[in-house]
Amino acid sequence: MKKQIDETPVTEEGFALRLRPRQSQPVTVHIPTDTLAVLKKIASGRDMSVEALLKLYIGKSMQQELAKLSADRVLEKTEQVLKQHIRSEETVSTILKEIRLEAVP
Repeated sequence: MKKQIDETPVTEEGFALRLRPRQSQPVTVHIPTDTLAVLKKIASGRDMSVEALLKLYIGKSMQQELAKLSADRVLEKTEQVLKQHIRSEETVSTILKEIRLEAVP
């Protein structure tokens, strides 16, 4: 974050961050000493606390997992629809393989 205007945090790009307070609960996590040292270095370089960095990492990982779950659900529904309209299991399988190959970044 770059600066604050009227107590509103602003990113380096100049976007105001509107943070909503959410309930939280403390959690104890044992992290290897060398890993913690690296986390502290990264956090310092980003001008943030280790706690904020961990929250960032957790949030990003959760977004990736949720996106994967969503994509899996779409593929499951796609398979169901294809099976309703196409009698050949082999054709359905081929189509799904092609979709998966195209969807991989």
